[in-house]
Amino acid sequence: MSGDKNLLQEIAAYKWKFTMTTTRKVLFLLAGLGIACMLFRLATGLGIATNLNDKWPWGLWIGFDVLTGVALAGGGYFTAIVVHVLHRNKYHAIARSAMLTSLLGYLLVMAGLFMDIGQWFNFWRPFVSWGHASVLFEVFWCVSCYTTVQVLEFGEILTEKVGTKYHNAFKRALPVLMIVGIVFPTLHQSSLGALYLIMVDKLYPLWWSPYIGLMFLISSFFVGPAMICVETALAGKAFKHEVPVSVLHGLVRISGVFMILYLALKLYDLANRGVFHLVFAGNLEGNMFLAEIILGVIIPLFIAFSSAGNTRKGLVTFGALVSGGLIFNRMNVVFTGMSAALGGWYFPSVMEWAVSIGLVAIGCLAYCFIVENFNIMEHKDHHQAPA
Repeated sequence: MSGDKNLLQEIAAYKWKFTMTTTRKVLFLLAGLGIACMLFRLATGLGIATNLNDKWPWGLWIGFDVLTGVALAGGGYFTAIVVHVLHRNKYHAIARSAMLTSLLGYLLVMAGLFMDIGQWFNFWRPFVSWGHASVLFEVFWCVSCYTTVQVLEFGEILTEKVGTKYHNAFKRALPVLMIVGIVFPTLHQSSLGALYLIMVDKLYPLWWSPYIGLMFLISSFFVGPAMICVETALAGKAFKHEVPVSVLHGLVRISGVFMILYLALKLYDLANRGVFHLVFAGNLEGNMFLAEIILGVIIPLFIAFSSAGNTRKGLVTFGALVSGGLIFNRMNVVFTGMSAALGGWYFPSVMEWAVSIGLVAIGCLAYCFIVENFNIMEHKDHHQAPA
């Protein structure tokens, strides 16, 4: 009798569930359209599927899917530093959900990068062709290795339900994986900005800087808590789970410190290079830069260090503004800041939009499935994730 009971319990443990809603049906439609466009692009090449050309070799898939996606997925290693290195135990409530968002984000970044490779069937060559003098080579290796580390980190959660006999092994390996997982992002977050150091005569002076790598790194730190605020707000509605305001407010205050550092470095750099006057030149670049700084940095700073930061609405607003501001920054670097030098304008094709939107839809669906079936957060079907 006892054996039958254990068998039934084991079978029940492997029952996967996925609640279908109208929103999820729309996400499935967008994901399917995106996959169809990806297959078409792989079969026909970049020329037919995209608006990329010799002047604009980097478009939406690099600007949004890679440069922006890597930064927005930075919540995972930011949380790892706060929780597992600094031992701020009150943030355990968001540790697993932040890690999951980061993992899915990096997997989508890899997919977007794969879509942008002209001869995609040669994707394996950087593994054997050591272009050690190339910044892009370092980015490739760091992103690849960090994604692998995150998959292994997820093994600790996965083996709580599937392959439980391996759970202790993953649990013992987790501290080492955490350390390695902190090192890699620190390298490639800055290196993504360093790619533009050679664009000194092409990237508009408001965005080109000898400190651009450091600015990319700092911005990846402060956007992590912002994404956590947005994610927890959406998850709270979808899964009837709300992270305490005090936890999110603490993260936002940490984020605010990095934002002050970022703003100070930005202003010093502009003044030191004698280009501060370009901020108020009234041209497209100056206006876009002002919008980026005001909406993405200055207003969120007021929220972070005012009473608004103690309210759930204020925290969500902070998260949306900072995340939007970072997207704005990366788009300005890739497009606005390069338009005068490259000549003309580039606008993504319908298929480029479909692929990017489809990848986001796939990430949302994967997040919903994993949260419903694994111990990621507190809601009616799960207990609290162990520290």
